[in-house]
Amino acid sequence: MKQIHSIRPLTAFRQISTTLLISCFLIPAVQPALAAPNSIQSCIEEKFQSAPDSMTMGEIRSACQSQATAEQQPIAEDSTQPGAIETRIQMDRENVLKPFTIMSHKQNYILLGAYNFKGYNSEEFETAFDKDSIDLDDIEAQFQLSIKTPLAVDIFKDGISLWSAYTVRSFWQVYNNDISSPFRETNHEPEAWVQFIPDFDILGFSTTAGAVGIVHQSNGQAGNLSRSWNRVYASLVLEKGNFVIAFKPWFRIEEDFEDDDNPDITDFLGHGEIRMAYKYNDHVFTLMSRNNLESGFSQGAVELGWSFPIYNFPYLKGYVQYFSGYGESLIDYDEYVNRLGVGLLLTDLL
Repeated sequence: MKQIHSIRPLTAFRQISTTLLISCFLIPAVQPALAAPNSIQSCIEEKFQSAPDSMTMGEIRSACQSQATAEQQPIAEDSTQPGAIETRIQMDRENVLKPFTIMSHKQNYILLGAYNFKGYNSEEFETAFDKDSIDLDDIEAQFQLSIKTPLAVDIFKDGISLWSAYTVRSFWQVYNNDISSPFRETNHEPEAWVQFIPDFDILGFSTTAGAVGIVHQSNGQAGNLSRSWNRVYASLVLEKGNFVIAFKPWFRIEEDFEDDDNPDITDFLGHGEIRMAYKYNDHVFTLMSRNNLESGFSQGAVELGWSFPIYNFPYLKGYVQYFSGYGESLIDYDEYVNRLGVGLLLTDLL
């Protein structure tokens, strides 16, 4: 009787005996590739039907074993991991050309309770509404909604794009039943900018994004409650892993003195700000400093933030924000505020 490797059985016999043969040859082959027996079995069946007569069953099994092992090998990961801001920019690029896309710009959050240890000044409101006394609560709710969308992508050359954004921040006396829970202040901030991707390093930090833009900010009020200003600005974002520094200097566009509701606003908000952020696992820690060095630490502001995961829910985070200084809102740009808020964050910086 001829050996198995020296004859080519009839096709009908092969189809009937394939399963039995595979079982006999696979039982002693106790190797890691057995974690995927279906793929090995399919391979042996295919080769058993098409292999040359000179190929032994052991050679078929060995070839399929090697193929299965190669398929199970993990793909080597790039040792260079993108930074936190670079990751967000990549996500923006993936979404930028999708129809009907509006993306988050700054953080989107609500502080369910924001307590001002100094209390809010009601004199401006009493004058505006001709009332002897308006009692503002020291605790209120605050929220910020911020969105952006591209106007033109990759203009002039790759990496240069035109964007626009709108940010609204509201200060809501929601717990004040005495004055029917009004919005104490709402600040509107439309802006547009040209964004580019620099390509150089500074002290070990990579330059991830740069921009030059124009921004208008106002509270939409009239009379003595009206506040507004216009600025041109530049920004540069540096990152090193999960640590980010953003520099944003600006220049105020002057208005006619008789039309200027807040001529001394730069004395309190200065000519720029620095923001830092660090991501640790799903926690993000932020710091904003504005007008401190410029004012000799007399009329500046500092804001600290901490966002943290809530259980395993991926779309909502807890948020704690502390603010101390001037310019928390336009109506209080020249009033000192010392405020701690706790709430929920919908979209984060990193």
